[in-house]
Amino acid sequence: MVTIDEASRTRQPASWRLVGILLAIGGVVAFSIRPLLIKIAYVYAPDPVTLLALRMIFSLPFFLAAAFWVGRRGAMTPLRGRDMVHVAALGFIGYYLASFLDFLGLQYVSAGLGRLILFLYPTVVVLLSAVFLGHRVRPRDVAALVICYAGISLVLSVAIGHNPNLPLGAALVFAGSVMYAVYLVAGTEVIHRVGALRFSAYALVVASLCAIVQFLAVRPLSALALPVEVYVVAFVMATFSTVLPVFMTSEALRRIGANHVAILGALGPVTTVFLGWLGLDEELAPLQILGGVLVLVGVVLVSVKPART
Repeated sequence: MVTIDEASRTRQPASWRLVGILLAIGGVVAFSIRPLLIKIAYVYAPDPVTLLALRMIFSLPFFLAAAFWVGRRGAMTPLRGRDMVHVAALGFIGYYLASFLDFLGLQYVSAGLGRLILFLYPTVVVLLSAVFLGHRVRPRDVAALVICYAGISLVLSVAIGHNPNLPLGAALVFAGSVMYAVYLVAGTEVIHRVGALRFSAYALVVASLCAIVQFLAVRPLSALALPVEVYVVAFVMATFSTVLPVFMTSEALRRIGANHVAILGALGPVTTVFLGWLGLDEELAPLQILGGVLVLVGVVLVSVKPART
């Protein structure tokens, strides 16, 4: 059975879908550069608390502008108190806490490996949905989970001999992936009620404020006395690898749908691994490539819904 949204998308001209595909690819690539920027910033200032705060300080004006613009749209009903609490909680979990754990983990693992581990979140969504929402786990899902975790195990087995801190870093990044999966599972109904764009804008404002408050609580203002390179990297991370992909992906979802965006999302880890190898001299052994391919295949398998007629 074809849904109304799917039917409306098929009636659009080819150029409409082409723009959606290009936006999805652009959003994936822009977001995938973020781990590389974090690794570069750590060369000058290895402090995840300060770096995350700078990223969100530069991002906050854009998210406030988006929240103001969405709030001015007369067709949208005001948020109820319960929805405001849910948006704040999900913004904390899905955007602030998940990001902070990712920043912490990237102190100990390569950008490519970190992105690959983070990319496991759809498999966690399947498990959480089965446990808490009673969703059926299909044989296809089981196969995808086995492929994914066999692949990541292969990658870790190769890398662990060269990095004694790898288990800690991998655990932190995976915890961030779990937090993002929790956000997706818990936020589905809220997003439908509130609206995707309004939800994203408000939740990201909350996440930005959380990062800034954390910095003010645990770091002195003198911690901002950093090399200019850190500010340049943080600004690029905020604009090019945070704000831009959020809105590009949102528009891509509207134009081509979640299935196609999920398929194109597999470009993310590939981009990070390749650029990490090219620009940061990160190791790219044959077994790691094989493990990465297994992860990508498994995630795409579990993310993409079978076509229905």
